[in-house]
Amino acid sequence: MPCISHENTGLLARNAHTLDKFVLRQGLFGLTGRKVESPYNRGMQDLIRQLLAELGEDPTREGLANTPKRVEKALRFLTGGYDANVDEVLNGALFTVDYSEMVIVKDIDFYSLCEHHLLPFFGKCHVAYIPTTKVVGLSKIPRLVDVFSRRLQVQERLTNQIADTIRDAVKPMGVAVVMEATHLCMSMRGVEKQNSFCVTSAMLGIFRDNARTRMEFLELIKLRAAIATGRDVPTSNFACMGED
Repeated sequence: MPCISHENTGLLARNAHTLDKFVLRQGLFGLTGRKVESPYNRGMQDLIRQLLAELGEDPTREGLANTPKRVEKALRFLTGGYDANVDEVLNGALFTVDYSEMVIVKDIDFYSLCEHHLLPFFGKCHVAYIPTTKVVGLSKIPRLVDVFSRRLQVQERLTNQIADTIRDAVKPMGVAVVMEATHLCMSMRGVEKQNSFCVTSAMLGIFRDNARTRMEFLELIKLRAAIATGRDVPTSNFACMGED
């Protein structure tokens, strides 16, 4: 850590904006031991305080005093996928393997935010592909799911993004992605249907062209609706479309 003289500290303290930039650039902490926040962070927190006030709350009361900071931190985490680089996530984890049967990673937990109401939707993601010459490290598939789910999303686009990325990276004979999720924008507001969930699918290559391959995949993942009711899962998909 670089040494800061009393004289320099006094000069910096007289200009809060300069001090903020200096501390951030040097990776230091403020003289009080508290990390100095950037002007951008303060701007977001001020917006959250304004929102609390518009809702009829007192942003200065004890229970809400640190809420803007917490909300900002939570939103940064929940939208961290915007900053992710898919190539870095895969990190060269493509391996030449003599294998041409189905590879499935199922029951991948995911959490995302509905872009229409900024409310969570969450559930399970099931991914399959049939390699030609290369396979991808198994842990990378859940990481890809996180990259695209930690954004403002609709489930249909999220499903396609995962499938398209695996197709482009691995170049397999086919890719299948099925996502099943509960949408709080549909269960805690609007139509208020707590037991409904949305199922979306993306079938590429052999999974789209070959019904037998597609049915093998669907049988292997056994959607929770089929397990719970002992009947076939309906093919229609339902999702929040932001109409209210």
